[in-house]
Amino acid sequence: MNVKATLSPDDLARACAEAMWKQDDASCGLGMKIVEVGPGHATLSMSVGPHMVNGQRIAHGGFIFTLADSAFAFACNSRNEKAVAAQGSITFIRPGKLGEVLVARAREISRSGRSGIYDVQVTAGDAVIAEFRGHSRTISGTWLPETDTKQK
Repeated sequence: MNVKATLSPDDLARACAEAMWKQDDASCGLGMKIVEVGPGHATLSMSVGPHMVNGQRIAHGGFIFTLADSAFAFACNSRNEKAVAAQGSITFIRPGKLGEVLVARAREISRSGRSGIYDVQVTAGDAVIAEFRGHSRTISGTWLPETDTKQK
């Protein structure tokens, strides 16, 4: 990827997401798709397949958590500072169903120093499936060379 000498915050977020996506075997392997990404926010989608339902024939909560966690990860890695989850919790509101497309919308609530807080809402159409809150912590490293990411 040729990175321009200067990037807008939106272009930087997209470039970071592209670099991260290339190494994200878990999200790719589950069929997730990046719908949108920007500074401090990201939207990912995933279809509930037969291998994702539990014995009650509803979406296994672990897959819903994973979708929310992936959206959280793309949101908190959108400024070319590598970040990892320090904590995450989820509240399930209604079950996801086989064949539904789940959409996880992550947004930054707070970012101070090395710590961030992000809320993620998972929906199926107009129905809210789950609410997730994640706490991030930046670590060393960047997704793109610093010299290529000076912002406009």
